[in-house]
Amino acid sequence: MAKYGKKAGEEVRKAVREQKKGTLKSGKSGRKVKSRKQAVAIGLSKARKKGARVPKKKTARKKS
Repeated sequence: MAKYGKKAGEEVRKAVREQKKGTLKSGKSGRKVKSRKQAVAIGLSKARKKGARVPKKKTARKKS
């Protein structure tokens, strides 16, 4: 079974295209996104909100 759903891939593709065009904006600040990694992260985040199959975000482990 695939890790990411088809919709997730489409959202990432849209975000990267927007980033290349220079129209993709980030979160609250609304600044232009310059890196491709950030564009992919935004695409995955949007896909997650829409309910696409995307693995959970990795979080830092607690030190015991």
